Amino acid sequence: DQQRDGDFLSHDERYARTDEFLDVVKTFWASAGPFDHEGTYFKIRNSLAALKPFGPSGIPIYFGGSSEAALEVGAKHADVYAMWGESLEEVRETIARVRAAAAKWNRADRIRFSLSLRPVIGRTEAEAWSRAEYIYETAKSLSAPAPAIVHPAQSVGMQRLRAAAGRGAVLDKRLWTKLASLPNARGSTTGLVGTGEQIAEALLEYHKLGITAFLIRGFDPIQDALAYGREILPRVREAVAQRDEAFGVVTAEVA
Repeated sequence: DQQRDGDFLSHDERYARTDEFLDVVKTFWASAGPFDHEGTYFKIRNSLAALKPFGPSGIPIYFGGSSEAALEVGAKHADVYAMWGESLEEVRETIARVRAAAAKWNRADRIRFSLSLRPVIGRTEAEAWSRAEYIYETAKSLSAPAPAIVHPAQSVGMQRLRAAAGRGAVLDKRLWTKLASLPNARGSTTGLVGTGEQIAEALLEYHKLGITAFLIRGFDPIQDALAYGREILPRVREAVAQRDEAFGVVTAEVA
C-alpha cells in the first residue's frame, strides 16, 4: 500500500521518519522563535509556527503499532498508546513493554492506553453469537472474489491478530477473532460478543489491566451506536466510577 503511493521506505525506516517528524512537530509547538532542523528525513530553515496549541503540553498524540520499531517511537512520543483488541494476556504484555520503553524517557507513568474493539451485542448471548456468525459469513462472501489483491501483511499488528485467530475463534471468555482469519482482513477486526452486561464486564477486565480509553465501533453504525449507548456505556462508566472512588484510578473513556 505504501508503494502504491510512492513511498518505498522500509517498515523500520518509516517509524524512524515518524520519530523525526514528531520531534519537529513538538519543536513547532514549543519554539518561541524561528528554528532550524537538519535530520535524516526533514530539513527546515528559519521556521516558526504562527499558530500554536492552547495548552503548554501541545496536542495529545495517539499512536499505535505492535512492532519493536513502533513501540520505541510510541513510548517516546505518545500520550495515548492505541492497541487493537487482543487477549487479556497479550494486552497485559504490551502495556508492560510500552511502559518499560517509556521509562527510558521518564514517561512510564505518563503514557495512557487505548483499546479498539468491535462489540457484537444481542438481547441474549445466543442471539449475539448468531449475529456474529452472520457478520462473518457476510464478510467472507464479500472478501472471497478478490484473492488476487491479497499481499503478505507488513503490519505486525495484523500478523498478531491473524495469529490470534489461528489459536481459536474465541479467546478468553468472549474475544471474537474469527474475522481476522479472512484473507483480506485488515485493521481492527476483533470484537466482544454477548449481551450488554457481558460485554461491559469484558471491557472492565481490560480496564483493570490499565486500559483507560476504549474505541468501540460496530457493523451497523446507527443501530450499534444506539445499542452501545443503552447497554454498554452506562454500565462501564458506572463500574469505573465506583472503582475510581474506591481506588483513585483514571476514569475510562468510551467512544
